[in-house]
Amino acid sequence: MATTAELFEEPFVADEYIERLVWRTPGGGSRGGPEAFDPKRLLEEFVNHIQELQIMDERIQRKVEKLEQQCQKEAKEFAKKVQELQKSNQVAFQHFQELDEHISYVATKVCHLGDQLEGVNTPRQRAVEAQKLMKYFNEFLDGELKSDVFTNSEKIKEAADIIQKLHLIAQELPFDRFSEVKSKIASKYHDLECQLIQEFTSAQRRGEISRMREVAAVLLHFKGYSHCVDVYIKQCQEGAYLRNDIFEDAAILCQRVNKQVGDIFSNPETVLAKLIQNVFEIKLQSFVKDQLEECRKSDAEQYLKNLYDLYTRTTNLSSKLMEFNLGTDKQTFLSKLIKSIFISYLENYIEVETGYLKSRSAMILQRYYDSKNHQKRSIGTGGIQDLKERIRQRTNLPLGPSIDTHGETFLSQEVVVNLLQETKQAFERCHRLSDPSDLPRNAFRIFTILVEFLCIEHIDYALETGLAGIPSSDSRNANLYFLDVVQQANTIFHLFDKQFNDHLMPLISSSPKLSECLQKKKEIIEQMEMKLDTGIDRTLNCMIGQMKHILAAEQKKTDFKPEDENNVLIQYTNACVKVCAYVRKQVEKIKNSMDGKNVDTVLMELGVRFHRLIYEHLQQYSYSCMGGMLAICDVAEYRKCAKDFKIPLVLHLFDTLHALCNLLVVAPDNLKQVCSGEQLANLDKNILHSFVQLRADYRSARLARHFS
Repeated sequence: MATTAELFEEPFVADEYIERLVWRTPGGGSRGGPEAFDPKRLLEEFVNHIQELQIMDERIQRKVEKLEQQCQKEAKEFAKKVQELQKSNQVAFQHFQELDEHISYVATKVCHLGDQLEGVNTPRQRAVEAQKLMKYFNEFLDGELKSDVFTNSEKIKEAADIIQKLHLIAQELPFDRFSEVKSKIASKYHDLECQLIQEFTSAQRRGEISRMREVAAVLLHFKGYSHCVDVYIKQCQEGAYLRNDIFEDAAILCQRVNKQVGDIFSNPETVLAKLIQNVFEIKLQSFVKDQLEECRKSDAEQYLKNLYDLYTRTTNLSSKLMEFNLGTDKQTFLSKLIKSIFISYLENYIEVETGYLKSRSAMILQRYYDSKNHQKRSIGTGGIQDLKERIRQRTNLPLGPSIDTHGETFLSQEVVVNLLQETKQAFERCHRLSDPSDLPRNAFRIFTILVEFLCIEHIDYALETGLAGIPSSDSRNANLYFLDVVQQANTIFHLFDKQFNDHLMPLISSSPKLSECLQKKKEIIEQMEMKLDTGIDRTLNCMIGQMKHILAAEQKKTDFKPEDENNVLIQYTNACVKVCAYVRKQVEKIKNSMDGKNVDTVLMELGVRFHRLIYEHLQQYSYSCMGGMLAICDVAEYRKCAKDFKIPLVLHLFDTLHALCNLLVVAPDNLKQVCSGEQLANLDKNILHSFVQLRADYRSARLARHFS
């Protein structure tokens, strides 16, 4: 195996190198088996290879030493060369500094010479220019213009410059001596000005922007420059209003002019602002006036719609124009333009709005009552009515005649939606058209109109009518429709509350009117809740009255004390069946008429009164053994009916009543044990005794001794 330096290049692994050496040595590896292994041969190969490695190491070492010497020699030569370059650089830098000083000196001399030349040349140029002006002035003085600059139409730019200067000079001359020449110069000034404006107009029609820019630059020093701008603005608008939407046309016009005005005039923002002012004060103002004046007195609804639409579109156009450069305070500029158009309409806007809203709301309500063939009755106010109301709340006495409304609630969601829609539109117009300082006050005025017509004229009137239509508690087959009034009133008030939060609150949230609106809303809610509570209470009394009539008509004394104890075939009495059917119907009606905790509150009140009625009803009869069993069955059915209430208190009351009925049938010997049971232990002994006294065998079985 030849030993070379390449064998030791990275990555070098000594174990692999030895393995390859052994494998290449005859008799040194595993080839041929153990018999072929020759350790002497392998040792000899190792010794020879070590000698080769030593020789190679010496050779490489000599080469390294040679390279190190060569490297040291080259480093010395390079260091010497760098020193020479540094010296050359220092010399060059000194030459550069000398050259820089010389250039500065020459430049100073040149500047000084230039100043001297300018000092000599400027007066000379002025003198030459003055001489020319005197020459042209003499031509005007002689009355004959011979110079080519005045006779050649192609030199109108030079002529304009000369006549402009002569015009300024003429202003300083005394009138009595130079009146004629001043007049001639002024006439020529005017003629050239007209020619330039005509040239600008022609260039604009041809679309030659560069020529327009040249002429505008010349006219800039003339008095007629503003007329040039007016001509440009007028011609820009020719053919610009071809669509039906003048606002879109105006936006497109301004965008087009904004792109080219900077290429023509030296003050583009002023020209564009003047164009916008012209559009607003002439085109838009005329259009707005035509749209509003024809319906201002004849049709308030259309007038308000048009005013809102036109104002919105004008402000939208203003927002688009804010993108352009119109000077420093473009927001104030555009606001003033809008105000100049609409100020006469916005001053009395809220009066028109509230007047229309009142008449529209009154018409919606009247149209509804007319469709019902109903003449609204006046709801009394004052001391007598307030006294009646307080007495009615405390006693539930139907003061005054009951009104038969034939089940009509006089509440309409369609009417409410129409009123809320009208008010919503009024709030939107108020937000857009009101001055920010007047916005909360105007929104509050609209809110008071909504309260007047929706809450008082519609909901409150329906509640008063509903209260008057509730029959007395002893009426037979009474139509208890007040719960329908409750259901619709709740739905309507949810809609009212949603509009209050969605449309009114954003307009008044940061003003003192917020607390005023919340207080007014609170008063309305409390007033309505008071009337709803009164109506519900009287309706529950009517329900109990109906149950009393059913029990009085259907319950017989023989039901609980049959003549034939062994021939009782019914599970519960007919009175129980009809009462339970009636109660279930009323419970379902209450659940459909109310929501949330109100359902539980009313059902609990009805359940307590229902229990009291059944309790007092059972106290009226005497019970035999089979009659007691039938009473237990009836109470079990009442209890099943009470489960529909889903009120724990009501179910507990009927569970207790069911336990009390067990006292009617329990064996005399077990009576004391039953009375001390879990359900009856906490009851007063007098209550237990009163139920035991209802038993037919109370005296014969001497049951009184259990309570002595």
